[in-house]
Amino acid sequence: MFLVDDILLSPVKGVLWVFREIHDAAQQELAGESDAVTAALSELYMRLDTGQITEEEFDAQEKVLLDRLDRLQAEEKAATAPEKKPAKPRSKAKPTGRKSPAGVKPAALV
Repeated sequence: MFLVDDILLSPVKGVLWVFREIHDAAQQELAGESDAVTAALSELYMRLDTGQITEEEFDAQEKVLLDRLDRLQAEEKAATAPEKKPAKPRSKAKPTGRKSPAGVKPAALV
């Protein structure tokens, strides 16, 4: 029986394996792109320190690189964070219109 199950489920397992490989490759590419942006920032700081670029050029290029790095990190965080369903708002207890007899405290206040 297990042999028949394995034969019938092998196409599904193969497709799942392909999807896992694609996911892993995409994650590696995102990590590689993040590393490339970080290296470009390091090079930019070095160029500023050596006087190859001005402060204005540095600020413009740094802003572009930092925005790109922030976007990549936000995408990575969103991909790894589990999705949460929004909580349903609780309904407040409706007053029943009844009043407790004089001298009797409601059970919640005792």
